[in-house]
Amino acid sequence: MMMEKPFFAHESAVIDEGCRIGKGTKIWHFSHVMSDCVIGENCNLGQNVVVSPGVVLGNNVKVQNNVSIYTGVTCQDDVFLGPSCVFTNITNPRSQVSRRGQYASTTVMRGASIGANATIVCGHDIGEFAFIGAGAVVTKNIPAYALVVGNPAKQSGWMSEYGHKLSFDKNGIAECPESKEKYQLKDGKVNKI
Repeated sequence: MMMEKPFFAHESAVIDEGCRIGKGTKIWHFSHVMSDCVIGENCNLGQNVVVSPGVVLGNNVKVQNNVSIYTGVTCQDDVFLGPSCVFTNITNPRSQVSRRGQYASTTVMRGASIGANATIVCGHDIGEFAFIGAGAVVTKNIPAYALVVGNPAKQSGWMSEYGHKLSFDKNGIAECPESKEKYQLKDGKVNKI
């Protein structure tokens, strides 16, 4: 009797040996999950996604079409990766110089969103619930709840956990219009209160 897999993979997807894929995860058309990856429960990998060896994705990570996640990247739970965003893993690549094994790491913290066509230059971490705008090029660490846009990415505000831009009053307090949760801006950092 054949045991059923706890995840779904489209027949055109390629999943290499040695991967751990959680229950309820879906892997769609023409995606390639390489060896030694860890993909959590209830993730969704869209069409034409590449997950390189050793990548770790937490639970409920949503990866849209045409995303490349290279060795050295860790995404915590509830991360959203928009269409065609890309991570790098070498800061100074050259075709004729092998730098395999010299990969810089990148961590995308819980609840962060990365917009379509954004590029995350390796060695920089994305804080919890940060929001990287479409087409942004991240070249430094991004704090929790920060909204960054442009090339190079610059901070243009703060976001709630529900993805709304926050407006702080004179006391440094803001309320998310959807969740009604309150946030405090103090010493250049935002915390939910």
